[in-house]
Amino acid sequence: MTLHRIAVHGVTYAVRDLGSGPAVLLLHGFTGTGASLDALALDLREAGFRTLAPDLLGHGASDAPADPARHDVARQAADLAAVLRDRGAVPAAVVGYSFGGRVALRLALDAPDLVTTLGLIGSGPGIADPAERARRRAVDEDLALSIERDGVAAFVDRWEALPLFASEEALPAGMRARRREERLAQRPEGLAASIRGAGQGAQEPLVDRLGSLRPPALLIAGSIDTLAVARARAMAEAAPTGRVAVLVVDGAGHAAHLAAPDVVREAILAHLSAAGPSGPALSTVPGRQTAPAPVSAPGGPTAPAPAPSDDHHRIPAPTALPRRTP
Repeated sequence: MTLHRIAVHGVTYAVRDLGSGPAVLLLHGFTGTGASLDALALDLREAGFRTLAPDLLGHGASDAPADPARHDVARQAADLAAVLRDRGAVPAAVVGYSFGGRVALRLALDAPDLVTTLGLIGSGPGIADPAERARRRAVDEDLALSIERDGVAAFVDRWEALPLFASEEALPAGMRARRREERLAQRPEGLAASIRGAGQGAQEPLVDRLGSLRPPALLIAGSIDTLAVARARAMAEAAPTGRVAVLVVDGAGHAAHLAAPDVVREAILAHLSAAGPSGPALSTVPGRQTAPAPVSAPGGPTAPAPAPSDDHHRIPAPTALPRRTP
């Protein structure tokens, strides 16, 4: 896989840019890379889209600035706007998972003319309550120190044991192995700077700006990830009427796109097909109800919901495509 190295605002991003047609920017979660969303990217390209999948700062082959402030969600959103312009990929749809979803939302709010439509998986607008945000900063700092002190392998063991990722045990062994390998390949200094500068404790919350959201949005959450479900519903209420659709995937956890790839793929393709630069406010999942009322879709065996968690941690008309095997 060839990575384009794109310098913007004093940093360099590694970007996978493949296919032709309308552009879709794909943003991975914490500890991932642009390759994390390869399966979805391939489906999108087969449906006639061009996909751009950068490694976010501190991750993969992109730069890892030592200053945590350079990892700020707003600054990375501005970087990605410049990346899209550099690649001649504007306007673009934007789909982000977890941490990548927070960057995607900031991009959609700050540069709405560049974003045709928005998709968030297991993500939200950040923490509005100042006291809770301060508590989160302390937790993030503890995690960053543990990464620096103990190294990536020990961190990955700790990370994968979190209740947030318990549902990943049901994923195919090969998929789990690839996910772990990707995490183990990260740089400790990159992850530490990212969690300090782009974690929810550091992020400026976007709750008060949701009323100005312009691109139509699809919010996807696994039913087991109860906090993500609550966030999605709250975002739909805060956004302009009819602007946001919510899909709750039964039996899926934080990474609904891994637990139920067919459901998520069909929902995203339907959303992209229905929404354009000034297109319909609501996306439609075929045969299912549209938001703001939550939608449920089968994603696998239903499991008991763990305690609410968040997108980092809690520490003590679609194109028909062949079904893929992970």
